[in-house]
Amino acid sequence: MSSQNANDKIALPYAEALLECAHKNNIVDDMNNDVSSIQSLLAESTDFRVFLNNPLTGIEAKKSVISKLLLNQVNSFLLKFLLVLVKRRRINLINLIIDKYFDLAYKLDSITIVTVSTSVAFTEAQQEALINKLKDMTSSQTVKLEMNINTSLLGGFIIQIGSKVIDTSLAGKLKNMAFYLSNK
Repeated sequence: MSSQNANDKIALPYAEALLECAHKNNIVDDMNNDVSSIQSLLAESTDFRVFLNNPLTGIEAKKSVISKLLLNQVNSFLLKFLLVLVKRRRINLINLIIDKYFDLAYKLDSITIVTVSTSVAFTEAQQEALINKLKDMTSSQTVKLEMNINTSLLGGFIIQIGSKVIDTSLAGKLKNMAFYLSNK
């Protein structure tokens, strides 16, 4: 079993517990916002991330820093959750737990996350048209686009929905054409 699979199996129950707690207390939207702000903090602060992942830093030191830093910033359930992660030495999995949490939260709300890679930014009208088409394709109530600008694409775009990839890029079309011609 790979390390990533083991970490996924460890992170999923924590994410489920956090979502269940938010759902029982009717604070899913607030929890989503707070978890998102934790995710942003971890992405922006390399020092904080390194501090939490350092196995030589003591549990009490980590608890103290998290408590002081987040006391009035996030709801009490999330703060207690983070302290439990520290106590159980699982705080190093926080990014993975957050990813799993959002996967579960989006499934609960019937939100489909779609990653779109394009060479130029889409206009609002283009994004709305794409969202409407993707809603029809996926039978989802809500589609959330994650836009990535990839200047190596010459034209078109690449859509990823879970493990499914739709490649409408010029390079993708040329690749398909070459494959078709080589099989004739």
